[in-house]
Order: sequence, then structure tokens, then C-alpha cells
Amino acid sequence: MFTEKRKGKSSEIPTSSLADIAFLLLIFFLVTTTIDVDKGIGLTLPGEGETKEIRKKNIANLGINAAGEVMLDDDAIEIMQIRDIVKRRLAENPNLLVSVKTDPETNYQVYIKVLDQLKQANLTRISIAEPPK
Repeated sequence: MFTEKRKGKSSEIPTSSLADIAFLLLIFFLVTTTIDVDKGIGLTLPGEGETKEIRKKNIANLGINAAGEVMLDDDAIEIMQIRDIVKRRLAENPNLLVSVKTDPETNYQVYIKVLDQLKQANLTRISIAEPPK
């Protein structure tokens, strides 16, 4: 007698459409994901070589030294006081321009905090002076 071999059922997972499903998932996540873009600090810069004469009474000098200490017109102030002082001076003089001058060794985070305080005071006229070399 002949003995027949039994053919067992194969337990194979069909993978023919796996690449299609992976591709569709990849497209779905690429389309639905949002990427946050840093906007930075919005400043309107003048053209190269452009200068304007400004009266001394309309200028406030703000200096930041290497240690992160802030001086506003020869008065030492805290960074968090800048907004209130500039708001008050801006109410007295709407033509106020703040000239920011830093030491080359000033920490960048301190510089950004100062600019943020000036922006929060609704100051639109900011001059960024070139640090001494």
C-alpha cells in the first residue's frame, strides 16, 4: 500500500500588500504632522548705510555689561524693571528711541531678555549699537 503524505496547511502571512500599507501610513503621518517654526525676534532693520539724526532728548541709552548688569542712562536697573520704566518714559515722550549697546562678552540670553522687555513695553524704535571691538 501506498502511504500518502499529508499536506499540511501553510501558516504564512501574506506580505504582498505590506509595502503599500507602510507607504500609506508614512504619507498619512507626513501630511498630518505640523512642524513648529521659530519666528525669532521681529525687528525692522534700516537699509545699509542709512542714517538719521535724532535729538538727544529722544534717545535713551541702555547698556549691558559682560556680567549681565543693565544700565539705563547711567542708572543701574534690573532686567524685569525695563518694561515699566520704558513704558513710563514712552508715555512722556512718544518719540523715544532706546539704543541698546552690549559688551562683546554679554550672555546672549541676557541680551534676548532685554529685547523682550523692550518689545513688551510696546517700544517700536530700538537701535542696536555695535559693540566696541
